[in-house]
Amino acid sequence: MDRTAVFLDRDGVLNLEAGYIHRVEDLHLIPGAAEAVRRLNDAGMFCCLVSNQSGPARGYYSDSHVQALHQRLCNLLEAEAGAKLDALYHCPYLSPPEGGINPEFACWSTWRKPNTGMLVAAAWDHDLDLDTSFMVGDKATDIDLAHNAGCIGILVQTGFGDRVLNHTYQHATHPDHITPDLPTAVTWILKRATRSR
Repeated sequence: MDRTAVFLDRDGVLNLEAGYIHRVEDLHLIPGAAEAVRRLNDAGMFCCLVSNQSGPARGYYSDSHVQALHQRLCNLLEAEAGAKLDALYHCPYLSPPEGGINPEFACWSTWRKPNTGMLVAAAWDHDLDLDTSFMVGDKATDIDLAHNAGCIGILVQTGFGDRVLNHTYQHATHPDHITPDLPTAVTWILKRATRSR
């Protein structure tokens, strides 16, 4: 039977928004994020990171640096609350018109949000039901990704989330739910998941 997943953006949802993080030690969790992930773990929800990471395409750092950042993220989640991510996906690609300059990664990709490639890959790899799954993010592209893939889109107001609703973005984005941060998003997800069983 296909499982319900909670897809999580990285920057501004799990860790503090700090732009392009050039030093691994500069990645820090948002307060309460680790415990929120642990609550999803305890409820048996599949937790999956899905993140646009264009640093390699822009020539800022290597893809291995992104992997090192993700290892630190996982270490911090474990150390703070015994929490874990069941899978991690990221898109290092960016088309040249958008600023991609590294030939290895400067291309258009179905994995780049709001395209659905990362979610489709995760669903295929882990037998996930996208129709009952949730996407938590702080940007319009996260909500658009959710809707493009048939998921429930939750906007948190950490990171860039407070800017989505004040028309910073050029297109209308309509989250299915708006919440201050990941812990409150998880509370809403768990209540909704319990009702739908």
